[in-house]
Amino acid sequence: MEKGDFPSLLCYVSFGKDILESARVNKNNFSQKTNISSHRVFVFLEIFAREGGIQSYVKDIFQAYRSLIPPDRTGGKTEIFLLRDEPECANPFDRGSMKFHYFKTRSAWMGRLKLSLSLINCLIQRRPQQVLCGHVNLAALIKLLCQPLGIPYTVLTYGKEVWKPLPALQRKALQEAAEIWTISRYSRDRLCDANQINPDTVKILPCVVDGDLFTPAPKPLQLVEKYGLNDAKVLMTVARLWSGDIYKGVDVTIRALPKIVKVFPEVKYLVIGRGDDRPRLEQLTKDLGVSDRVIFAGFVPTEELVDHYRVADAYIMPSQEGFGIVYLEAMACGIPVLSGDADGSADPLQDGDLGWQVPHRDPDAVATACLEILQGNDKRCNGEWLREQALAKFSKKALSKRLQELLETKH
Repeated sequence: MEKGDFPSLLCYVSFGKDILESARVNKNNFSQKTNISSHRVFVFLEIFAREGGIQSYVKDIFQAYRSLIPPDRTGGKTEIFLLRDEPECANPFDRGSMKFHYFKTRSAWMGRLKLSLSLINCLIQRRPQQVLCGHVNLAALIKLLCQPLGIPYTVLTYGKEVWKPLPALQRKALQEAAEIWTISRYSRDRLCDANQINPDTVKILPCVVDGDLFTPAPKPLQLVEKYGLNDAKVLMTVARLWSGDIYKGVDVTIRALPKIVKVFPEVKYLVIGRGDDRPRLEQLTKDLGVSDRVIFAGFVPTEELVDHYRVADAYIMPSQEGFGIVYLEAMACGIPVLSGDADGSADPLQDGDLGWQVPHRDPDAVATACLEILQGNDKRCNGEWLREQALAKFSKKALSKRLQELLETKH
């Protein structure tokens, strides 16, 4: 969302203060005891309009949440408000115990206004036990509507959007939230340091991987042939190739290749992703004389990613991530991984116990670690063990358990 979207919205809902003030007198009728069966409201920017890490994470949360709701639940549906999604979107959750409200309109401000009015009505009429705010850019609005009614709200954060000092309204909304949920210890620490947040209010709800989908298997022959990988040692990265996302480290891995090639001349680097930085990266391979070692595969649909992981001998992404779901996906496929050493990847890599952590802009460190991985003598190269350790903490079952713990917390 563009900077300032929701601060500008406050003028559209200021009239709601009188309504909320009149409702304040009923505040004491609202129980503060929280349980899984309680009525809740979720508010998100979007979930189904596009694919991305945040969207996948939210879908996993919904799946876990639905698994926790008793089949004989009473008290109404969980309500989800979506600013940028529309009723025609492919939504597998829009049934049973979840009711979705869609507010995408041709006019952005009209969509924001409609969401605000509908949400005000829901809060006053339904008095939900908890409101979960799905993005920091919604937090000021949620604070404005929830506080007069005594409804506790929780803000979900992910990564870079909260790593720097926020505008005053957003920062205040975070500081006064009942809780903040985020995906990793690193994101928690960056958030708290930048915005004067009490760390005790921040809880970890990590990303997880679908262990039934991402599984080990032999290298798919069709992909080996498609990309010319016969007898090759394959390094792989899945990342957006945007000029604003050079932190993903694709260029660093390319710079590491000359050193790797000296030991493993058969090495190839498969880069999956698209974006405006691709021409620069292609030119870099030519400048370093490794253009025949690098394959730019472009965009690969989500359903085809698992076979691409299986074609790799190592997943390499010396990045700065809020978490890094791709590391879990690779490890679930039994593929050893390399990450940066100062970011949220410390959680999926379990502080280096499951993979290699290196300075994220250091090609020599990347090359050295890649050589260790390709030699295969380290325990972290044992695919069966790697998968077992990753799923023990980051499976969908583990997410359901952690979500239940958080939802049962009394505010």
